[in-house]
Amino acid sequence: MESVEFEVLKLLEENARMKDEEVAEVLALPVDRVREIIKKFEKEGIILKYKAIVDWEKVQDDFVYAIINVKVSLTREKGYDDIAKRIAKFSEVHAVRLVSGEYDFQVVVKGKSLKDIAFFVAEKISTIPEVRDTFTHFVLRTYKEEGVNLFEEEEDRRLALVP
Repeated sequence: MESVEFEVLKLLEENARMKDEEVAEVLALPVDRVREIIKKFEKEGIILKYKAIVDWEKVQDDFVYAIINVKVSLTREKGYDDIAKRIAKFSEVHAVRLVSGEYDFQVVVKGKSLKDIAFFVAEKISTIPEVRDTFTHFVLRTYKEEGVNLFEEEEDRRLALVP
């Protein structure tokens, strides 16, 4: 990948609302070249989606997020990719990651209540034949999401001079 293409990706990852003209100006490229690069990345599946990061605590409609660690048993017929694809099909699932450690997968899910998450684990995840064990962590508060701070910046008073 050319370094200029990499720079286009970095800019769009930081701010997906940047107009082609703005990207071209920052990188000192012709606008047509920027459009060509972006179109190529979309076609090749490198750019998968443009997304807004929402601070759901500031919205009246609260959601519950949970991180579910999942331990699985592999077979000749079913490997990690097969199991991950099955888990990823559930609409409640926001992320599925193969991880190292005691558990095999980290699954991030979103529900309307703790009860919804509990039913999801009991009725959907635990019923997958290869799933041996789950461990659920409920997210109490999110402070940073996708590199964006979600808390109000407070003045650092450690250096304040008191008269």
